[in-house]
Amino acid sequence: VETVKDHLKTQHIETPSWGYGNSGTRFGVFEQPGAARNAAERLEDAATVHRFTGIAPTVALHIPWDKTDDWGALKQYAADVGIGIGAINPNVFQDQAYKLGSVCNPDAEIRRLAIDHMLECVDIMEKTGSDLLSLWFADGTNFPGQSNFRKRKQWMEKALAEVYDALPDATRMLIEYKFFEPAFYHTDLPDWGTAYLMATKLGEKAQVLIDLGHHPQSTNIEFIVAYLIDEGKLGGFHFNCRKYADDDLTVGSINPQELFLIYTELVAAELDPNTETDIAYMIDQSHNLKPKVEASIQSVCNLQKAYTKALLVDREALAAAQDAADLVEAESILQRAHETDVNPLLEQVRLEMGRDPHPLAAYRKSGYYEKISAARVGGESQGWA
Repeated sequence: VETVKDHLKTQHIETPSWGYGNSGTRFGVFEQPGAARNAAERLEDAATVHRFTGIAPTVALHIPWDKTDDWGALKQYAADVGIGIGAINPNVFQDQAYKLGSVCNPDAEIRRLAIDHMLECVDIMEKTGSDLLSLWFADGTNFPGQSNFRKRKQWMEKALAEVYDALPDATRMLIEYKFFEPAFYHTDLPDWGTAYLMATKLGEKAQVLIDLGHHPQSTNIEFIVAYLIDEGKLGGFHFNCRKYADDDLTVGSINPQELFLIYTELVAAELDPNTETDIAYMIDQSHNLKPKVEASIQSVCNLQKAYTKALLVDREALAAAQDAADLVEAESILQRAHETDVNPLLEQVRLEMGRDPHPLAAYRKSGYYEKISAARVGGESQGWA
Protein backbone atom coordinates (compact mmCIF):
# COMPACT_ATOMS: atom_id res chain seq x y z
CA VAL A 1 0.00 0.00 0.00
CA GLU A 2 2.82 2.42 0.81
CA THR A 3 4.30 1.88 -2.65
CA VAL A 4 0.94 2.69 -4.22
CA LYS A 5 0.77 5.84 -2.09
CA ASP A 6 4.22 6.90 -3.26
CA HIS A 7 3.16 6.61 -6.89
CA LEU A 8 -0.06 8.53 -6.28
CA LYS A 9 1.79 11.39 -4.63
CA THR A 10 3.88 11.92 -7.76
CA GLN A 11 0.96 11.83 -10.22
CA HIS A 12 0.85 14.89 -12.49
CA ILE A 13 -2.19 15.88 -14.54
CA GLU A 14 -2.16 18.99 -16.74
CA THR A 15 -5.41 20.88 -17.26
CA PRO A 16 -6.08 23.01 -20.37
CA SER A 17 -6.53 26.77 -20.23
CA TRP A 18 -9.34 26.50 -22.79
CA GLY A 19 -11.33 24.37 -20.37
CA TYR A 20 -11.94 27.39 -18.15
CA GLY A 21 -13.37 29.87 -20.66
CA ASN A 22 -16.69 30.02 -22.45
CA SER A 23 -16.94 27.53 -25.29
CA GLY A 24 -19.56 25.67 -27.23
CA THR A 25 -20.40 23.54 -30.20
CA ARG A 26 -21.00 24.37 -33.84
CA PHE A 27 -24.58 25.12 -32.76
CA GLY A 28 -23.68 27.87 -30.34
CA VAL A 29 -21.80 29.01 -27.25
CA PHE A 30 -23.33 28.76 -23.79
CA GLU A 31 -21.95 31.38 -21.44
CA GLN A 32 -21.38 30.56 -17.77
CA PRO A 33 -21.12 32.88 -14.78
CA GLY A 34 -17.52 33.20 -13.69
CA ALA A 35 -16.01 31.80 -16.89
CA ALA A 36 -12.42 32.93 -17.36
CA ARG A 37 -12.09 35.78 -19.85
CA ASN A 38 -8.32 35.97 -20.29
CA ALA A 39 -5.10 34.11 -19.65
CA ALA A 40 -4.65 35.42 -16.11
CA GLU A 41 -8.10 34.24 -15.05
CA ARG A 42 -7.51 30.86 -16.67
CA LEU A 43 -4.31 30.52 -14.67
CA GLU A 44 -6.25 31.34 -11.50
CA ASP A 45 -8.80 28.62 -12.22
CA ALA A 46 -6.13 26.05 -13.04
CA ALA A 47 -4.31 26.91 -9.81
CA THR A 48 -7.57 26.41 -7.93
CA VAL A 49 -7.95 22.92 -9.37
CA HIS A 50 -4.41 22.14 -8.24
CA ARG A 51 -5.06 23.61 -4.80
CA PHE A 52 -7.92 21.20 -4.19
CA THR A 53 -6.50 18.10 -5.91
CA GLY A 54 -2.76 18.43 -5.32
CA ILE A 55 -1.89 16.68 -8.60
CA ALA A 56 -2.59 19.28 -11.32
CA PRO A 57 0.47 21.56 -11.07
CA THR A 58 0.58 22.79 -14.69
CA VAL A 59 -1.75 24.29 -17.28
CA ALA A 60 -1.52 24.02 -21.07
CA LEU A 61 -1.76 27.24 -23.08
CA HIS A 62 -3.44 27.76 -26.45
CA ILE A 63 -2.02 30.42 -28.76
CA PRO A 64 -3.37 32.97 -29.67
CA TRP A 65 -6.17 32.49 -27.11
CA ASP A 66 -3.67 32.96 -24.27
CA LYS A 67 -1.40 35.40 -26.06
CA THR A 68 0.16 38.24 -24.09
CA ASP A 69 2.63 41.04 -24.74
CA ASP A 70 4.72 40.03 -21.72
CA TRP A 71 5.37 36.31 -21.37
CA GLY A 72 7.74 36.86 -18.49
CA ALA A 73 5.00 38.58 -16.53
CA LEU A 74 2.50 35.80 -17.31
CA LYS A 75 5.01 33.17 -16.22
CA GLN A 76 5.56 35.06 -12.98
CA TYR A 77 1.83 35.45 -12.39
CA ALA A 78 1.40 31.71 -12.88
CA ALA A 79 4.01 31.09 -10.20
CA ASP A 80 2.37 33.65 -7.92
CA VAL A 81 -1.00 31.90 -8.06
CA GLY A 82 0.58 28.46 -7.72
CA ILE A 83 0.61 26.93 -11.18
CA GLY A 84 3.23 26.14 -13.82
CA ILE A 85 2.97 26.59 -17.58
CA GLY A 86 2.88 23.33 -19.50
CA ALA A 87 2.39 22.48 -23.16
CA ILE A 88 2.08 25.21 -25.78
CA ASN A 89 -0.66 24.53 -28.35
CA PRO A 90 -0.59 26.47 -31.64
CA ASN A 91 -3.95 27.28 -33.22
CA VAL A 92 -3.74 26.49 -36.93
CA PHE A 93 -7.44 25.91 -37.56
CA GLN A 94 -9.50 28.94 -36.52
CA ASP A 95 -8.34 31.80 -38.74
CA GLN A 96 -10.27 32.35 -41.97
CA ALA A 97 -7.07 31.70 -43.90
CA TYR A 98 -7.21 28.06 -42.79
CA LYS A 99 -10.53 27.30 -44.49
CA LEU A 100 -8.78 24.81 -46.79
CA GLY A 101 -6.11 23.78 -44.32
CA SER A 102 -2.94 25.09 -42.72
CA VAL A 103 0.33 23.28 -43.48
CA CYS A 104 -1.45 21.27 -46.19
CA ASN A 105 -3.20 24.25 -47.75
CA PRO A 106 -2.76 24.48 -51.54
CA ASP A 107 -1.72 28.12 -51.06
CA ALA A 108 1.98 28.35 -50.20
CA GLU A 109 1.48 31.68 -48.41
CA ILE A 110 -1.01 30.11 -46.02
CA ARG A 111 1.32 27.17 -45.41
CA ARG A 112 3.98 29.72 -44.53
CA LEU A 113 1.56 31.51 -42.20
CA ALA A 114 0.93 28.28 -40.29
CA ILE A 115 4.62 27.41 -40.05
CA ASP A 116 5.48 30.89 -38.80
CA HIS A 117 2.80 30.61 -36.12
CA MET A 118 4.25 27.33 -34.91
CA LEU A 119 7.71 28.89 -34.85
CA GLU A 120 6.23 31.73 -32.81
CA CYS A 121 4.98 29.10 -30.37
CA VAL A 122 8.46 27.60 -30.14
CA ASP A 123 9.66 31.05 -29.09
CA ILE A 124 6.86 31.18 -26.51
CA MET A 125 8.07 27.84 -25.16
CA GLU A 126 11.46 29.37 -24.47
CA LYS A 127 9.95 32.43 -22.79
CA THR A 128 7.62 30.44 -20.54
CA GLY A 129 9.87 27.48 -19.76
CA SER A 130 7.59 25.01 -21.52
CA ASP A 131 9.14 21.78 -22.76
CA LEU A 132 6.23 20.60 -24.94
CA LEU A 133 4.88 21.74 -28.29
CA SER A 134 1.52 20.05 -28.82
CA LEU A 135 0.35 19.97 -32.44
CA TRP A 136 -3.07 19.14 -33.83
CA PHE A 137 -4.04 19.84 -37.43
CA ALA A 138 -7.57 20.14 -38.78
CA ASP A 139 -6.18 19.67 -42.29
CA GLY A 140 -8.09 17.37 -44.59
CA THR A 141 -10.57 17.36 -47.46
CA ASN A 142 -14.31 16.90 -47.85
CA PHE A 143 -14.64 15.82 -51.47
CA PRO A 144 -12.99 13.31 -53.81
CA GLY A 145 -10.50 15.01 -56.08
CA GLN A 146 -10.29 18.10 -53.89
CA SER A 147 -6.54 17.82 -53.35
CA ASN A 148 -3.46 15.73 -54.05
CA PHE A 149 -2.84 13.32 -51.15
CA ARG A 150 0.86 12.86 -51.83
CA LYS A 151 1.55 16.57 -52.14
CA ARG A 152 -0.25 17.15 -48.85
CA LYS A 153 1.85 14.48 -47.15
CA GLN A 154 5.01 16.15 -48.42
CA TRP A 155 3.85 19.58 -47.27
CA MET A 156 3.10 18.18 -43.81
CA GLU A 157 6.52 16.54 -43.59
CA LYS A 158 8.30 19.70 -44.69
CA ALA A 159 6.42 21.92 -42.23
CA LEU A 160 6.96 19.60 -39.28
CA ALA A 161 10.66 19.27 -40.11
CA GLU A 162 11.17 23.04 -40.08
CA VAL A 163 9.45 23.41 -36.72
CA TYR A 164 11.23 20.36 -35.31
CA ASP A 165 14.61 21.82 -36.23
CA ALA A 166 13.73 24.98 -34.28
CA LEU A 167 12.93 23.15 -31.03
CA PRO A 168 15.17 24.06 -28.09
CA ASP A 169 17.20 21.37 -26.36
CA ALA A 170 15.33 19.18 -23.86
CA THR A 171 11.96 19.87 -25.46
CA ARG A 172 9.58 17.67 -27.41
CA MET A 173 7.05 17.88 -30.22
CA LEU A 174 3.85 15.89 -29.68
CA ILE A 175 1.89 15.05 -32.83
CA GLU A 176 -1.82 14.47 -32.35
CA TYR A 177 -4.03 12.61 -34.81
CA LYS A 178 -7.79 12.59 -35.38
CA PHE A 179 -9.94 10.20 -37.39
CA PHE A 180 -12.29 12.86 -38.82
CA GLU A 181 -13.78 16.31 -38.21
CA PRO A 182 -13.75 18.98 -39.43
CA ALA A 183 -12.72 17.10 -42.59
CA PHE A 184 -15.02 14.26 -43.60
CA TYR A 185 -13.49 12.72 -46.74
CA HIS A 186 -9.94 12.43 -45.48
CA THR A 187 -7.78 13.85 -42.69
CA ASP A 188 -4.04 14.33 -43.20
CA LEU A 189 -3.14 12.80 -39.82
CA PRO A 190 -6.07 10.43 -39.22
CA ASP A 191 -4.57 7.77 -36.95
CA TRP A 192 -1.71 6.73 -34.72
CA GLY A 193 0.12 5.10 -37.62
CA THR A 194 0.46 8.29 -39.66
CA ALA A 195 1.40 10.29 -36.56
CA TYR A 196 3.96 7.64 -35.64
CA LEU A 197 5.42 7.73 -39.16
CA MET A 198 5.82 11.50 -39.00
CA ALA A 199 7.37 11.37 -35.53
CA THR A 200 9.78 8.61 -36.54
CA LYS A 201 10.96 10.53 -39.60
CA LEU A 202 11.55 13.65 -37.52
CA GLY A 203 13.64 12.15 -34.74
CA GLU A 204 13.81 11.41 -31.03
CA LYS A 205 12.22 14.68 -29.90
CA ALA A 206 8.99 13.94 -31.81
CA GLN A 207 6.38 11.63 -30.33
CA VAL A 208 2.69 10.76 -30.68
CA LEU A 209 -0.11 12.31 -28.64
CA ILE A 210 -3.25 10.24 -28.04
CA ASP A 211 -6.61 11.98 -27.65
CA LEU A 212 -9.20 9.49 -26.40
CA GLY A 213 -11.93 11.00 -28.57
CA HIS A 214 -10.03 10.89 -31.86
CA HIS A 215 -10.58 7.27 -32.88
CA PRO A 216 -13.14 5.23 -34.81
CA GLN A 217 -15.77 3.61 -32.62
CA SER A 218 -14.58 0.56 -30.61
CA THR A 219 -10.87 1.19 -31.23
CA ASN A 220 -8.69 -0.66 -28.73
CA ILE A 221 -6.81 2.35 -27.37
CA GLU A 222 -4.94 0.39 -24.71
CA PHE A 223 -3.30 -1.65 -27.48
CA ILE A 224 -2.15 1.55 -29.19
CA VAL A 225 -0.75 2.72 -25.85
CA ALA A 226 1.25 -0.48 -25.39
CA TYR A 227 2.53 -0.44 -28.97
CA LEU A 228 3.73 3.16 -28.86
CA ILE A 229 5.34 2.67 -25.46
CA ASP A 230 7.29 -0.28 -26.81
CA GLU A 231 8.47 1.87 -29.72
CA GLY A 232 9.43 4.74 -27.41
CA LYS A 233 7.01 7.02 -29.22
CA LEU A 234 4.18 7.64 -26.75
CA GLY A 235 4.62 11.27 -25.77
CA GLY A 236 1.36 12.20 -24.14
CA PHE A 237 -2.39 12.08 -23.71
CA HIS A 238 -5.33 14.37 -24.14
CA PHE A 239 -7.78 12.78 -21.74
CA ASN A 240 -11.52 13.13 -22.22
CA CYS A 241 -14.45 10.80 -22.82
CA ARG A 242 -16.92 10.15 -25.60
CA LYS A 243 -20.02 8.21 -26.54
CA TYR A 244 -19.93 8.87 -30.28
CA ALA A 245 -16.99 10.92 -31.59
CA ASP A 246 -14.91 13.82 -30.27
CA ASP A 247 -17.49 14.56 -27.57
CA ASP A 248 -14.98 16.00 -25.04
CA LEU A 249 -17.05 14.71 -22.14
CA THR A 250 -15.65 14.47 -18.62
CA VAL A 251 -12.94 11.82 -18.60
CA GLY A 252 -14.19 8.59 -17.07
CA SER A 253 -17.84 9.57 -17.33
CA ILE A 254 -18.93 7.12 -20.05
CA ASN A 255 -16.48 4.22 -20.04
CA PRO A 256 -14.38 4.11 -16.85
CA GLN A 257 -13.27 0.55 -17.61
CA GLU A 258 -11.55 1.70 -20.81
CA LEU A 259 -9.72 4.35 -18.79
CA PHE A 260 -8.66 1.70 -16.28
CA LEU A 261 -7.37 -0.59 -19.04
CA ILE A 262 -5.38 2.28 -20.56
CA TYR A 263 -3.82 3.00 -17.18
CA THR A 264 -3.12 -0.70 -16.72
CA GLU A 265 -0.79 -0.53 -19.74
CA LEU A 266 0.75 2.73 -18.53
CA VAL A 267 1.47 1.30 -15.10
CA ALA A 268 2.91 -1.87 -16.62
CA ALA A 269 5.48 0.28 -18.42
CA GLU A 270 6.03 2.45 -15.36
CA LEU A 271 6.89 -0.60 -13.25
CA ASP A 272 9.09 -2.21 -15.91
CA PRO A 273 12.76 -1.43 -15.14
CA ASN A 274 13.64 -2.06 -18.79
CA THR A 275 11.18 0.51 -20.15
CA GLU A 276 11.76 4.26 -20.17
CA THR A 277 8.79 6.58 -20.55
CA ASP A 278 8.24 10.32 -20.43
CA ILE A 279 4.50 10.72 -20.88
CA ALA A 280 2.59 13.99 -20.52
CA TYR A 281 -0.79 13.38 -18.90
CA MET A 282 -3.01 16.20 -20.12
CA ILE A 283 -6.75 16.83 -20.20
CA ASP A 284 -8.42 18.24 -23.33
CA GLN A 285 -12.01 19.15 -22.52
CA SER A 286 -14.20 22.19 -23.08
CA HIS A 287 -16.91 22.17 -20.45
CA ASN A 288 -20.03 23.57 -22.09
CA LEU A 289 -22.63 22.45 -19.56
CA LYS A 290 -20.89 21.54 -16.30
CA PRO A 291 -19.34 24.31 -14.17
CA LYS A 292 -15.81 24.52 -15.49
CA VAL A 293 -13.68 24.34 -12.36
CA GLU A 294 -15.90 21.64 -10.86
CA ALA A 295 -15.69 19.58 -14.05
CA SER A 296 -11.91 19.92 -14.05
CA ILE A 297 -11.65 18.76 -10.43
CA GLN A 298 -13.96 15.84 -11.22
CA SER A 299 -11.81 14.91 -14.24
CA VAL A 300 -8.56 15.00 -12.28
CA CYS A 301 -10.08 12.85 -9.54
CA ASN A 302 -11.34 10.32 -12.09
CA LEU A 303 -7.83 10.01 -13.51
CA GLN A 304 -6.48 9.61 -9.99
CA LYS A 305 -8.97 6.81 -9.35
CA ALA A 306 -8.11 4.98 -12.59
CA TYR A 307 -4.40 5.22 -11.81
CA THR A 308 -4.96 3.85 -8.31
CA LYS A 309 -6.87 0.83 -9.57
CA ALA A 310 -4.20 0.11 -12.17
CA LEU A 311 -1.55 0.22 -9.43
CA LEU A 312 -3.52 -2.42 -7.50
CA VAL A 313 -3.36 -5.00 -10.30
CA ASP A 314 -1.50 -8.10 -9.10
CA ARG A 315 1.20 -8.05 -11.77
CA GLU A 316 2.86 -11.33 -10.79
CA ALA A 317 -0.43 -13.20 -10.78
CA LEU A 318 -1.42 -11.62 -14.09
CA ALA A 319 1.85 -12.64 -15.72
CA ALA A 320 1.47 -16.18 -14.41
CA ALA A 321 -2.09 -16.42 -15.73
CA GLN A 322 -1.00 -15.10 -19.10
CA ASP A 323 1.90 -17.56 -19.30
CA ALA A 324 -0.45 -20.41 -18.40
CA ALA A 325 -3.03 -19.24 -20.95
CA ASP A 326 -5.56 -19.05 -18.09
CA LEU A 327 -7.96 -16.66 -19.75
CA VAL A 328 -10.54 -16.64 -16.96
CA GLU A 329 -8.03 -15.90 -14.21
CA ALA A 330 -6.23 -13.22 -16.23
CA GLU A 331 -9.47 -11.36 -16.83
CA SER A 332 -10.58 -11.86 -13.22
CA ILE A 333 -7.37 -10.30 -11.91
CA LEU A 334 -8.10 -7.14 -13.86
CA GLN A 335 -11.75 -7.18 -12.80
CA ARG A 336 -10.84 -7.43 -9.12
CA ALA A 337 -8.60 -4.39 -9.36
CA HIS A 338 -11.16 -2.41 -11.35
CA GLU A 339 -13.95 -3.20 -8.89
CA THR A 340 -11.91 -2.22 -5.83
CA ASP A 341 -13.25 0.73 -3.84
CA VAL A 342 -10.18 2.97 -3.81
CA ASN A 343 -11.86 6.00 -2.23
CA PRO A 344 -10.61 5.29 1.33
CA LEU A 345 -7.04 4.98 0.05
CA LEU A 346 -7.32 8.18 -1.98
CA GLU A 347 -8.76 10.06 0.98
CA GLN A 348 -5.78 8.99 3.09
CA VAL A 349 -3.30 10.00 0.37
CA ARG A 350 -4.90 13.42 0.03
CA LEU A 351 -4.68 13.97 3.79
CA GLU A 352 -1.01 13.01 3.73
CA MET A 353 -0.49 15.53 0.91
CA GLY A 354 -2.12 18.27 2.97
CA ARG A 355 -5.30 18.36 0.89
CA ASP A 356 -8.94 17.92 1.77
CA PRO A 357 -9.91 14.25 1.36
CA HIS A 358 -12.97 15.30 -0.66
CA PRO A 359 -11.74 17.80 -3.29
CA LEU A 360 -15.03 18.53 -5.04
CA ALA A 361 -17.01 19.00 -1.83
CA ALA A 362 -14.26 21.21 -0.42
CA TYR A 363 -14.28 23.35 -3.55
CA ARG A 364 -18.03 23.79 -3.39
CA LYS A 365 -17.75 24.97 0.20
CA SER A 366 -14.89 27.35 -0.56
CA GLY A 367 -16.98 30.09 -2.17
CA TYR A 368 -14.62 30.35 -5.15
CA TYR A 369 -17.40 29.94 -7.70
CA GLU A 370 -19.49 32.66 -6.08
CA LYS A 371 -16.44 34.91 -5.94
CA ILE A 372 -15.52 34.62 -9.62
CA SER A 373 -19.16 34.82 -10.70
CA ALA A 374 -19.44 38.20 -9.01
CA ALA A 375 -16.05 39.47 -10.16
CA ARG A 376 -16.00 38.31 -13.79
CA VAL A 377 -18.80 40.37 -15.22
CA GLY A 378 -18.53 42.05 -18.61
CA GLY A 379 -15.28 42.64 -20.40
CA GLU A 380 -14.08 41.11 -23.63
CA SER A 381 -13.47 37.38 -23.68
CA GLN A 382 -10.10 36.28 -25.06
CA GLY A 383 -10.36 32.84 -26.62
CA TRP A 384 -12.82 30.71 -28.54
CA ALA A 385 -15.79 32.83 -27.49
